[in-house]
Amino acid sequence: MRKAIDVKILRVFVGEAARHKGRPLYETIVEEARQRGMAGASVCRGFMGFGAGSLLHTAKILRLAEDLPVIVEIVDTPPRIEAFLPVVDAMVEEGSIVVQDGQAIFHLPLRIRDVMTENVATVDVRTPLTAVVDLLLRREVKAVPVMEGRRIAGIITGGDLLSRARMPLRLDMQGQLPCEQRCEQDAAAGFAGLVAQDIMTSPARTLNIKTDVVDALKIMAGKNIKRLPVTADDGTLLGIVSRTDVLAAIARASSVAGHLEILPPGLNSTARDALFTDVPTARPDTPLNEILEQLVRSPLRRVVIVDADRKIIGLVHDWDLLRSFVQKESPGLVARLVRALTSQEQGLPALEGTARDVMTTSVITARPDTPLAEVIGVLVEKKIKRIVVADDGRLLGIVDRDAVLKALARQ
Repeated sequence: MRKAIDVKILRVFVGEAARHKGRPLYETIVEEARQRGMAGASVCRGFMGFGAGSLLHTAKILRLAEDLPVIVEIVDTPPRIEAFLPVVDAMVEEGSIVVQDGQAIFHLPLRIRDVMTENVATVDVRTPLTAVVDLLLRREVKAVPVMEGRRIAGIITGGDLLSRARMPLRLDMQGQLPCEQRCEQDAAAGFAGLVAQDIMTSPARTLNIKTDVVDALKIMAGKNIKRLPVTADDGTLLGIVSRTDVLAAIARASSVAGHLEILPPGLNSTARDALFTDVPTARPDTPLNEILEQLVRSPLRRVVIVDADRKIIGLVHDWDLLRSFVQKESPGLVARLVRALTSQEQGLPALEGTARDVMTTSVITARPDTPLAEVIGVLVEKKIKRIVVADDGRLLGIVDRDAVLKALARQ
């Protein structure tokens, strides 16, 4: 038996004849709940009752035309009921709304509505691109839907900024730069005069709020999509979901419901099944010039530092290198380093030091036989994109989120 979770129970008491915009009120409430992906709604028609006006209504044979009492009942998680409550309150002109605590076991598929982020940062089609970048950095998000009124006109991702706006650095590396250098990067990218609609991906691919998590997983893996806006049936934006959201949901579900059909079949795989073996390596005394060259060549953007027996000693990310020279307050060298890391300069800058000077010595690893569910749990808990796989401390490869997503979606 699955564990019961805390829920809120929403009951709306209205008359059968109550209307909202020409439709029966109870129908409107149920339809609104359905469009927003609530767990479910039930409508009960009473055969006798009275309201605040003390007028008695019954379903006796001679009084079938009377305004009989109706109860709409919705059970869902507390945050979702709390978000839906103002919507119902705005529709009910005469009646009662009751909210109470409860516990429930949901025998339902795992849907996107259960894992999405509801507080979505958005921009308008006319928002200046500099403001878009500031919003992404301030909110620490990697994508933002672009709105035209209430309609989703498109989406801007970090990839759009790199490919269409010629932004020199990824968003996560932009945060490593001092403010004045970041402004210089924006100016060099030619952001002046550009607005959101100039670089957005349009039309934006979206998910319906009732989509199963496993189906969303297959779409993301098949189309190599990292983030998707979530909409109601009428296209209203309700949230956004990322690969991390999906992986976190699968990790949580696998820990308590490993036997359920809601889990993807690929969850039975291991780290070995998602292994990327072409990993750049170096020794601790390797000059930083060679480390930079490897970072520029590798899509992993990291170099694993090993000893003569390939035992792991540390790790160098591209932002480790950048941050090191930012801290040394070498603006000229940082500018050249940025151009090198973004392939905007043919020759690489001369860097003093070795891998030992910039490497991270705390390396998170997994064994090749580690279940994929455990790998996902580590990726989510530590908020990392990749995990090093080792056997007895010796490097075998790296597993990243893309590979995990594809392994999970495998039939």
